[in-house]
Amino acid sequence: MALVLADRVKETTTTTGTGTLTLAGAATGFQSFSVIGDGNTTYYSISSPSGSEWEVGIGTYTSSGTTLARTTVLSNSSGTEPSALSLSAGTKDVFVTYPAIGSSTNGVMVQSTTVSQNTTISTGSNGISVGPVTVVSGKTVTVASGQRWVII
Repeated sequence: MALVLADRVKETTTTTGTGTLTLAGAATGFQSFSVIGDGNTTYYSISSPSGSEWEVGIGTYTSSGTTLARTTVLSNSSGTEPSALSLSAGTKDVFVTYPAIGSSTNGVMVQSTTVSQNTTISTGSNGISVGPVTVVSGKTVTVASGQRWVII
């Protein structure tokens, strides 16, 4: 399983509740989640047409049934993270995105000092964190051969 990002990936869903999303096919002019690859993860966002319901997280794509499991919820409109937002009825957009890494106030970037989800720094990427950093028990940070994760 790898973390995969791809440009212009967008589908719709009519899934309700907090479970796995059933994807309904690529929106016009976009790619489907199949480009992520079966069993791979990606950063995703779900959004209602009005923008009143939204969620950002890491999802796992499954080609059988064309689903996206909401593996790790990073933020949502109800503030219930790490729990999934309970989606109401209606069509929602689901797309690949890159989440905010931290927050910035008056030019100061703020990041969490806790790694609370499995993280992979893949080939062609490096990582940097400001320490001290704690990795939650049972979670891992995997660094591909030849890559670096620097904690300053």
